[in-house]
Amino acid sequence: MDLAPKWEYVADTVMGGVSTGQIANEQVAGRAATRLTGQVSLDNNGGFIQMAADLEQGGVIDASSWSGIEIEVYGNGAVYEVRLRTDALTRPWQSFRATVTAASEWQSLRLQWSVFEAHRTDAGFDPARFRRIGVLAIGSQMQADIAVSAIRFYR
Repeated sequence: MDLAPKWEYVADTVMGGVSTGQIANEQVAGRAATRLTGQVSLDNNGGFIQMAADLEQGGVIDASSWSGIEIEVYGNGAVYEVRLRTDALTRPWQSFRATVTAASEWQSLRLQWSVFEAHRTDAGFDPARFRRIGVLAIGSQMQADIAVSAIRFYR
């Protein structure tokens, strides 16, 4: 099932950090994509930029009949995080996380629900309560450049 996320840009500046970046819809290596670029800074307790999207306006998607997320990415060879949120999470720092490396060629990556690790929550990931997805450059001083051309659920 193909998803059509309405990506929004979020950075550590919401909590005092100084990372800078942007998202843009553009052609990347021959494909229409949403591209996250910028500079991640660890100064002032910062350390991330992201593109994120709610999957269902004000609600959840039941993705329990699917095996995971497939994401088509292109990047600069750096490691990025894919984060999922459910409606069981109440704090902005809670998520379910997996890492991906965005090679300098288009690649399709399949991430089973089981590879997402809970962060700062005791809740388990329940795909029937899926609400939000994010792609982040995080945790180290870096130049971010990752593009996403498609994202879908797969069986």
